[in-house]
Amino acid sequence: MIIGITGTNGAGKGVVVDYLKSKGFAHYSNSGYISEELVRRGMELTRSNMRLVGNEFRERYGAGYLAEVALQKAAESGVENIANEAIRSTGEAQKIKEAGGYLILVDADRKTRYERIFKRKSGKDLIDFDTFVEQEEREWYGTEGEHDMNIRKVMDMADFSILNDSTVEELYKKIDEVLSKIKTSAS
Repeated sequence: MIIGITGTNGAGKGVVVDYLKSKGFAHYSNSGYISEELVRRGMELTRSNMRLVGNEFRERYGAGYLAEVALQKAAESGVENIANEAIRSTGEAQKIKEAGGYLILVDADRKTRYERIFKRKSGKDLIDFDTFVEQEEREWYGTEGEHDMNIRKVMDMADFSILNDSTVEELYKKIDEVLSKIKTSAS
């Protein structure tokens, strides 16, 4: 089973992936791949730099490149169940779907998400609320062509949506419901 995870910053995509890993899924992170490239280049780990390098990869190698890398690594490892985290472009979403996968959207209200990212204190997330909103809107509506992030369009492509507005246990129940629907549709 191939699952692509998309959603807004601070919505709980990582929690969903951790739960899927506990269910035997292998994890491949597009943002992790980009972060490794930033380190290799000696660039600061910021959302702006991640967007810059991600867009560069997609422009140079194709709009679905980051998902292709994850799918190739999974094929080489021989794993059957994969969770590809941080699907941010329509090309990546399309690659997941072409491979027979499903796209899951994870979302929560903006204020809750900001509080979550502020609490995790990641270097790229230590920003004020106005900057958070500005970054989010730039990522939602890609303006630099097919290779740019366009999370809003990717969200529209999702096969399933999870609103993460309660407890972690409630989130796990919602994930189990989605997995059950996927298994039913695949049979």
